[in-house]
Amino acid sequence: MLVKDVMITEVHTVSPFASLREALSLMKRHNVKSLVVDKSSPHDAYGLITYTNVLKTVIAEDGDIDLLNVYDACAKPAISVGKSLAVKHVAALMSDHKVKRLVVVDDNDLVGFIAMNDIMDLLLSKID
Repeated sequence: MLVKDVMITEVHTVSPFASLREALSLMKRHNVKSLVVDKSSPHDAYGLITYTNVLKTVIAEDGDIDLLNVYDACAKPAISVGKSLAVKHVAALMSDHKVKRLVVVDDNDLVGFIAMNDIMDLLLSKID
């Protein structure tokens, strides 16, 4: 099984310059726990912002979600994989780096997103 068979193609993105309030609003509107952070330039890398990133940043900085921006809280560069990579390698990569979500790219263009839940759903679907 390959990443392209499991990945989510409807990816929600946010600008690195958006406020944390804007990012949280997008997460709430789309009912997701993370967003891909857009590249600042064509040769830049994508980032990833999750509920956990926001929580840690707000608590650690004793911050205000209106004054902190996405770039302050996101993981950038995000770990990315190609759509033709085997899912077993993605699972190993997630385990090794202790992450639950990866960005899927094709020639440094965003094409999808894969989460540990997607892989577990695949695994569970094969069990009677």
